[in-house]
Amino acid sequence: MRQTPVRLGIAGLGTVGIGVVKIVQRHADLLAARSGRPIEITAVCARDRSKNRDADLSGYAWEEDAVALARRDDVDVFVELMGGHEGAAKNALEAAIASGKDVVTANKALLAHHGQALALAAEEAGRVIRFEAAVAGGIPVIKTLTEGLAGNALRRVMGVMNGSCNYILTRMESAGLSYETVFEEARALGYLEADPNLDVGGIDAAHKLSLLASIAFGTQVSFDTVELEGIGRISIDDIRRAGDMGYKIKLLGVAQMTGRGLEQRMTPCLVPAESPLGQLQGGTNMVVLEGDSVGQIVLRGAGAGEGPTASAVMGDVMDIARGTRLPTFGTPATQLAAPTAARANAPAPFYLRLELFDKPGALAKVATVLGDAGVSISRMRQYGHEDTTAPVLIVTHKTTRDAIDHAIARLPATGVVDGDPVAIRIEEV
Repeated sequence: MRQTPVRLGIAGLGTVGIGVVKIVQRHADLLAARSGRPIEITAVCARDRSKNRDADLSGYAWEEDAVALARRDDVDVFVELMGGHEGAAKNALEAAIASGKDVVTANKALLAHHGQALALAAEEAGRVIRFEAAVAGGIPVIKTLTEGLAGNALRRVMGVMNGSCNYILTRMESAGLSYETVFEEARALGYLEADPNLDVGGIDAAHKLSLLASIAFGTQVSFDTVELEGIGRISIDDIRRAGDMGYKIKLLGVAQMTGRGLEQRMTPCLVPAESPLGQLQGGTNMVVLEGDSVGQIVLRGAGAGEGPTASAVMGDVMDIARGTRLPTFGTPATQLAAPTAARANAPAPFYLRLELFDKPGALAKVATVLGDAGVSISRMRQYGHEDTTAPVLIVTHKTTRDAIDHAIARLPATGVVDGDPVAIRIEEV
């Protein structure tokens, strides 16, 4: 006897949407065998019906409007792959929940801005929202947190969550190119969003971090409190000189619960060159999870692209077909507390790059300012003079960002520092 099929309505037929269509068409028997039910697509929606999408869509009903697709009686699971945190995507997802549909989405921005309200609506209606594809592409980090590590108190969530930024930084290093040159190369290759600041400004990755933090620490999604800095100020000199000191520069997301509240930051950090994060190349993503019982778990894989992201979407569809039903963020939305935001001020070593004028006693004056701020020097390296200045690198012992900022604010008064110092946190991994 044939089992009742799970009927999908797919809104958005870009790279990921077509990837999902191809998986359903190519692996129909495999999906049915693994889920116990046939997986079928009944209807789709996209802006341009005439566009050649390299897939046979003739057997599916076509809707011009995503909300209409979400309300169709022959759709059980609404698959939202349009993007955007307002407008059509939000309206369609709300309509799907109100119409009794389960939802699978890859839309990290929508959940980062409206996750709590959507989770409450879904759980009140007895529906589920699954979003594995919204974070780190094909890496099953959501499933790992909500299921595999459900018996752990999470201590820290950390990772490289934007492949475009990692491509830029590793390409700068390997080719010895400037940020501006590699940025334009990445744009030409199609690696950047239409608004590149979503990538290089760290916004895309911060969306993902806020979702992981919600699951890990049982709090409402709090994207607006993520401490955010992109990679635009990272120079090839920083990359080379950090390398000389045994480090790599990564746009690193870190979330942890402290006695002061929830720290969330997406900022450039130095990591040991020999660490898994330090060895991460190109557009690959990596997420590091630390639990009290399991210790450290490292997940690595493709963070974007048709196949990996569509794979994550289908993993969620399969769970729904199997009857797996979990709260959106692992804990019922009614039990998620609004977090107290805490500025990231846990002690850590810092990398400082200074340009010092060639004056007697220059290093002594810098050391005095650092010492007065409570910053102790672990290692220091001076390079050859460039005209009237010389680059100096300092790695500090563990200190706080407040102490570093206090020292930097007082360095200009010494009269020996040219330009703005660069200070980057060194993350212990």
